[in-house]
Amino acid sequence: MAALSPIAALQAAYIAGTTDPANRVRGTLAQTNSNTSRNTYISVQPEWTLSEAARVGQRGASGERLPLYGVPVALKDCFDLDGFATSSGSKFYAARLPAPREDSWVAARLRAAGAVITGKTHLHQLAYGITGENPDYGDCLQPANAALLTGGSSSGSAAAVQEGSALAAIGTDTGGSIRTPAALCGLAGYRASLGLGDWRGGWHLSETFDTIGWLFRDLRDAPLLAEALFDLPSETRSSQQLKVGVLSGAMLEDCDDAVRHAMFEWEQRLAHAGAATQGITPEWWRGAWDIYAPIQAQEAARIHAGYYEQFAPAIAARLAWGASLTDATVATSREQHTQFRARMNAVFAELDFILAPATPVSRLAAGADHTETRALILHHTTPGSLGGNPALVLPGSFCGVQLMAVHGDDRRLLRFGAQLGDLLATE
Repeated sequence: MAALSPIAALQAAYIAGTTDPANRVRGTLAQTNSNTSRNTYISVQPEWTLSEAARVGQRGASGERLPLYGVPVALKDCFDLDGFATSSGSKFYAARLPAPREDSWVAARLRAAGAVITGKTHLHQLAYGITGENPDYGDCLQPANAALLTGGSSSGSAAAVQEGSALAAIGTDTGGSIRTPAALCGLAGYRASLGLGDWRGGWHLSETFDTIGWLFRDLRDAPLLAEALFDLPSETRSSQQLKVGVLSGAMLEDCDDAVRHAMFEWEQRLAHAGAATQGITPEWWRGAWDIYAPIQAQEAARIHAGYYEQFAPAIAARLAWGASLTDATVATSREQHTQFRARMNAVFAELDFILAPATPVSRLAAGADHTETRALILHHTTPGSLGGNPALVLPGSFCGVQLMAVHGDDRRLLRFGAQLGDLLATE
């Protein structure tokens, strides 16, 4: 019999009375910032977190139904939390902006659901990067392997789950910022459909593409986490046998051997789960990055106008480039975006899901030159960003891959993911 998922096991322990939220959270706090770089979190207040755990325990004892009762959750530091500074990965913003006096929508939803927020996590500066490198707060190293970066921009959120200071963590995904760190750190990840959730009290990078989601360990926990945070739309369709398109051939030519192996392994598991798989080679995906980059850059430049020199040179250069783009240039990209999204929807009219790499590389070495890494990875993640598609990272020993669905079909994607989690747990 397979072991319970991490969150199910915690809930069982609470029901059995073998622990309570205060004791459980005290244990997770002992794991905080245990990576070699000591920077999983940008901001932690252990006394506040323990107070929250005690409050949640009282609510549970009173009989209140709390879907995330006592679950330790880390919050990406681009969302406001009452009394905590919001840095968005920048010491300039952390010092310039007063600590908010109310929660963001995300933090409020977590607390209402009974989660205990363990702190605010490291991120790539402004969430404008994919490696987890940050000159202000240090490069985020994997707790499991100090030679490797976590990936980003939801770097600390991945590190928090990997080190055990949280059972789940909030991330954001604009061009791949949940999918990439989840895949690199051996975790599950969920990027919600574009438009799910509410960004009140959150710092945008690019409003056209920004999505909210989760990093966690076990696919079986995905439906609960998603339902607790979002009001998910109903399933858009049913299918007697699921049809999954598997990115194949020349579309994988820049992937390393570990990523190719992960794709093969998960294609076999999908077939074992009863899905019909077929290779697909959408060559038009190769143009996704060129459509995405100008829209993202112009929107980010407007958000951070006047402060470019406060940020890392590579980010400042992206912002300056975004500011230099004419409205006509970006309008052309937006027209191409509309056409691309229509083509994605047409693909999903024939397929239920698409299996694709979440990153073409299985490792990001700490201290290496990653000048070219961002474009390399985003060529694989931006097709889903342009489509506004929900995606579930299927974890692997060497690297994870992404399973995408049509926009709005989150519930069915997550339920199928949980079935795959059952299969994985019995291997």
